[in-house]
Amino acid sequence: MPSDDRLMRLDQAGRVLEWHRAAQETFGWSAEEAVGRTVTSLLRAGAEGSPAGVARPDVMRPVLVRPVLADGTLVWEVCAAVEAASGEDLAILRAMFTQSPVGLHVLDDQLRIVRVNTATRALRGVAEDRLLGRVFSRAYGLADPGQEEAAARRVLETGRAELNRIVRVVPGTPGQEHSVYSVSYVRLENVRGDILGLVASAIDVTEREHALWRLSVVDEVRRRVGERLDVISACQEFVDAVVPRFSGIAVVEVVEEVVRGEAPPLVPVGREVPLRRAAFRGVVSAYPVGEVRRLPYGTPFSRVLTDLRPRLIAVEEDSLWLGADPPRADAIRASGAHSLIVAPLALRGEALGVVSFYRHREEDPFEEADVALAADVCAHAALCIDNARRYARERTIAATVQRRLLPQRPTVPDTVDLSHLHLSAPEGGGAWFDVIGMAGSRTALIVGEVAGHGMAAATTMGQLRTVIHSLASLDLAPDELMARLSDTAARLATERAALPAGDPLHREPLTASCLIAVYDPIDLTCTFVRAGLSEPVVVPPDGVPAVVPVPAGPLLAGPGNAPFPAVTVDLPAGSTLAIGTRTLARDVLAPSGTLRALFDEHAHGPLPELCDTIAYAVRDGRLSEDALLLFARTAALPAERVFGCDLPPGPEAAPFARAEARRRLRAWGVDREAAFTTELVVSELVGNAVRYGSPPMRLRLICNGTLTCEVSDSAMSAPHLKHARTSDETGRGLFIVATLADNWGTRYQAEGKTVWAQQTLDGCP
Repeated sequence: MPSDDRLMRLDQAGRVLEWHRAAQETFGWSAEEAVGRTVTSLLRAGAEGSPAGVARPDVMRPVLVRPVLADGTLVWEVCAAVEAASGEDLAILRAMFTQSPVGLHVLDDQLRIVRVNTATRALRGVAEDRLLGRVFSRAYGLADPGQEEAAARRVLETGRAELNRIVRVVPGTPGQEHSVYSVSYVRLENVRGDILGLVASAIDVTEREHALWRLSVVDEVRRRVGERLDVISACQEFVDAVVPRFSGIAVVEVVEEVVRGEAPPLVPVGREVPLRRAAFRGVVSAYPVGEVRRLPYGTPFSRVLTDLRPRLIAVEEDSLWLGADPPRADAIRASGAHSLIVAPLALRGEALGVVSFYRHREEDPFEEADVALAADVCAHAALCIDNARRYARERTIAATVQRRLLPQRPTVPDTVDLSHLHLSAPEGGGAWFDVIGMAGSRTALIVGEVAGHGMAAATTMGQLRTVIHSLASLDLAPDELMARLSDTAARLATERAALPAGDPLHREPLTASCLIAVYDPIDLTCTFVRAGLSEPVVVPPDGVPAVVPVPAGPLLAGPGNAPFPAVTVDLPAGSTLAIGTRTLARDVLAPSGTLRALFDEHAHGPLPELCDTIAYAVRDGRLSEDALLLFARTAALPAERVFGCDLPPGPEAAPFARAEARRRLRAWGVDREAAFTTELVVSELVGNAVRYGSPPMRLRLICNGTLTCEVSDSAMSAPHLKHARTSDETGRGLFIVATLADNWGTRYQAEGKTVWAQQTLDGCP
């Protein structure tokens, strides 16, 4: 304030403390005459015409009176105002300082309180004389007084107002609730632009902030809980969301049946029902996470499971329920917990578990409003946990179905040594393999994959496996087998698309891939055909791994009628064949795969050790779907177990074939009765070839656990099984073969066909 505007200073009794030149010019009294006298006596003397001085109307100016602090004492400063306030302005100021619900503080340039309105005094219940003259940030128990003082000084320096700052006030009495205010600072200037101080307004927003806080707790729980479909993970997400936002300690205990995916019990929950401590976050835990135990009777936790009613409990030293669970009581005392809310995890009248919220040490005790909030967040958590439980149940069922549909103990011929690596996806998948023995001691190795997870993938996998086994029994060529498998998959896809729009399978396309390898241990060849899967890898006995260039066929049930080309390659005995689904084939079998070097290093070792080595190198977190690798090490069928001879083209072929078969069966040690049956089968097959086939013809006998009789000719006509009448003289050949043999069939080559029959003989090695 400029010195020529200052008139005088008065004490609280109205006595003149200072008398400036402007006052002498205005009122006519000198400083010696005015100091020490009251303003009232001066004005009375002026009104009576005292010769000591008379105020001159021509120099009278409007004045402003304001309180200031001088050496810690409140005084009143009278200054000449350039323009007097109007009556309306004064009325507004009077209303603001006497009737406004907003607390107002007038601060000087040192941030000291010089005036407050009536609302300010009501906000904190503090007498006005205890506020005036104190720096405002120290007059109240602010949670962060330094931050507020810095904000006020910024307003003094820059003139930019600070609006709606949320300020917390620590209660003066322990146990009271923290108050929250919205504080704004604006700079106070006179008409000349001189900085006089600040005006700080304060509005009590405690209830509003508490409501917003409760909404934030609910939003945080809804945002974070339920991201993972796992019961234990959902419980951990819940305690992470509520601590420390809602409570300092949180414990989630879930019924053990729920963790396993089973249906929760009805209320009231029996005393014998065990609960698992699924998640904990806080200071001291009474029991380790994962421990399964029964809740002691006569505690708030067991009571909640009888009526599903949340409870607010003050924790005191003499609380009776603490004695029923000593470990929990010790943990509560060690943590300093003083307030507890126990709330149920329940859905549709079924109890999933119980949640305990503790506040400890300096935290505010829970209020009744917090019980409703606890019930709300627990209701959402219960829904997420129940979803995870249902998903776990479906996942368990899908995994069980998948395991049952996979070959349990596949019958592996002694010409192939097998080992497989199956890494299941968390949700269950549709990867499978099959080992099917075929006529002629051949072995079909099949790896397939159905895209998707859960029951849909598992059941589709089972359907495709059934089709493969049925088609393989017909001894179809690998490319023909794959084509018919694709036709079946296309029909399944059409059925899925025809489901109602609300069915989840209606929106999930059927996508499947497969690779078939048929190994012949006599010719030492392997025929490959693939539909979508990666190319196989072959490791020669003394060589390096090499990719077999098998042309890529379309996916099963794919659009169009593209063929499935087959490739036949030589496969020496002792070779290792590797086939895999896309995930492991990319990492292990591809030339640029991350684990290809590991495969190259161990490819010549024992196959089980190779599977283990790869399994150790694959991280569980990397696999989001089923992954499978099938390894096969080939062996040749010993030459002494195979007999073959060319047959004469005429009727003499049958007796010639019987004689050769008799001689070979005798060398193999086959008993006479079985040998007689085999001779009859050979005679009928050869007779059928002579009558309906074309030369050249050839007989082959294979003794490898079962005895296989094969007769080949160059005709492409298909043999036909007839049921001859009693009077018919012909037509019984294949009927006799089908009656005597365990299995029979026809296999077509590029030129001609082979009709075969299999028998199980005890004497056949």
